[in-house]
Amino acid sequence: MSEIDKRRLDVGKRIAALQSLLETSSPVLSGKACVYATGSFGRLEAGPESDLDLFIVGLDDGERKEKKFKSKLSNLDATCVKADLISAIRKLGIKDFDGDGKYLEHFSVYQLADSLGEPDDDYRNTLTSRLLLLLESTPLLDDGVYDQVIDEILVKYWRDFQDHKENFVPAFFGNDILRLWRTFCVNYEARTERDPDDKKEKGKIKNYKLKHSRLLTCYSAVLYMLHVYDAHNTVTPDHAREMVRLTPTQRLEWLHTNTKSDEAKEKIALLLSMYEHFLHSTTNEKELGKRLMDPGLKDDYAKSTYDFGNAMYDTMTLIGRGSFLHRLLVV
Repeated sequence: MSEIDKRRLDVGKRIAALQSLLETSSPVLSGKACVYATGSFGRLEAGPESDLDLFIVGLDDGERKEKKFKSKLSNLDATCVKADLISAIRKLGIKDFDGDGKYLEHFSVYQLADSLGEPDDDYRNTLTSRLLLLLESTPLLDDGVYDQVIDEILVKYWRDFQDHKENFVPAFFGNDILRLWRTFCVNYEARTERDPDDKKEKGKIKNYKLKHSRLLTCYSAVLYMLHVYDAHNTVTPDHAREMVRLTPTQRLEWLHTNTKSDEAKEKIALLLSMYEHFLHSTTNEKELGKRLMDPGLKDDYAKSTYDFGNAMYDTMTLIGRGSFLHRLLVV
């Protein structure tokens, strides 16, 4: 069994165990809000040391105040759900939420959908929350609301679809994905400390993950849309929903099955093989940090990140084939 398959099986079991400890939260959320995982758990590839990144998103309450809708889930009920989640992950021995719970946020679907293109989309964390929902999430509680939230967000990205059904180009969505990727890169450069050595080691680990898992999260979706556009001369909301249901590695597997180009198949197989190596390398972060700081090994690890990026670029070129969507995503 491949490392990717092993991780998927293990994460599936861990998520089921977590859900069994959240029986109190299920009725509180029912029909009002959902909880979804992102990060390595959302990608179904978490290792033994991975922490859990969760978001709570509620449906709009129907009462428009100050030009905004609030969540159907009250703040007090959201606090109870957060407490339940904290208790559950501690029982299962999962790391506490990153940032002392700072990122365990509660949004309404209005906040995620109507912040599109707004100046505060990034600093309010709605950009990241929205895109990670679509690119690397797994529902934890209330699948029905989770699907409804996704549909409401996709409507915003595909708002001009009815007038261009036969040749719709998802440039709005594609550009937001690229915006997320650039935000990841800028945040890494701005927030990563280079001194002392323990900070430098953590920075190297973050960089290694950025150039593998974060890159794959964003560009597996870009590859998927490029393939669909090349095959159908349009990308429909249904195509987008099918893409959202797949994890980043599942998108590569889907592309490997569906592309007709033998050269593209070889590149996709190479990406999957390189990603397997990445997952093996990140099983023990302490050992990974030592290897990344080792003068005799660090250049090999740096080369592996560039090789992965180059393989992704080559695959984009082969899948995009110079189409109009491909051109829009480049320039």
